[in-house]
Amino acid sequence: MAVRQPLYYNSGNLQEMTTTMVGEVVDQIVYQYSLNPSVTLSVVGTGGNLDAITDTRLQAGAASTSASSFPSEATTAEPSVVTVTYDKLSSTNASVTPTSDTGKTWPVYYTSSGNIQAMSLQDVKDTFLHPTIDLLQSGSTGTQQAGTYHITTSSSGAVSATAIFANTQANTSLYTAGGIGEALDQPTTLTSFYLHQIAGSDTSYTLPMTIDASNNLQVYPEATFESLMQEWIRYTAVSSTDGYSLSYNIGTTGSGNTRGTGMADTRLNGSGNYQTRFVNADDYRAQEFPNGTATTISTYYLKINKS
Repeated sequence: MAVRQPLYYNSGNLQEMTTTMVGEVVDQIVYQYSLNPSVTLSVVGTGGNLDAITDTRLQAGAASTSASSFPSEATTAEPSVVTVTYDKLSSTNASVTPTSDTGKTWPVYYTSSGNIQAMSLQDVKDTFLHPTIDLLQSGSTGTQQAGTYHITTSSSGAVSATAIFANTQANTSLYTAGGIGEALDQPTTLTSFYLHQIAGSDTSYTLPMTIDASNNLQVYPEATFESLMQEWIRYTAVSSTDGYSLSYNIGTTGSGNTRGTGMADTRLNGSGNYQTRFVNADDYRAQEFPNGTATTISTYYLKINKS
């Protein structure tokens, strides 16, 4: 591993960047990534390429009728489970062809013998690119993770107004004995979950020195340096062969860091609320409604991974 201290121009002198200054460059690279991420998530109607997740709830059993007496609880259909599948997240990797290393492409530094030399691509990875990926892949959700994604229960500012998951339950208040036979499935939505992308913030940093085409030292033109860093962090995120590519997964398990709130699927745990209705001398009805206490069945997480 070769973490370098790039040189910068300071009032007529060449000086080595401090660790803090290198960190400020890394923060700027995060911002550059946020302007054009290469690993993106989108919300689709159905058929997303990330794993599907499921919401479950109870629905009433079918109503029973008799012309002579109320059907017994033993013969009345039990509540059953309704399962709704959500496969609304798709991940896309951009195709990126970054600027090639000419031997003078990268910032310069002092060698151990005091010579000035351009950083190698591996130096740039170790000093700038890999620390940037580490920030982007962390479990945090601040500006240092700009361009990546997380889950919240707010639709405000979400990638899409379409929820990627909704936790529903049977609305027990809608089932009444006087309504037998009630519609079987009468749900209510408890919580909806939405995909958000973290916004970036342009940060201040010190431009390093580079070797120009005439082999002179100069301060990197800002646009050139930022474009170069954006190309290479985008390329690293999708094409790294040394463990620094980014990817997302969703489910109850999975590698990487959790991003945002967990998405709980809860369901009533009762065995059925047996109710009867007398309509007339030839019409006796019975039905079992959903009941019980809300119990967590599964909790799903969006995770960001590097590999």
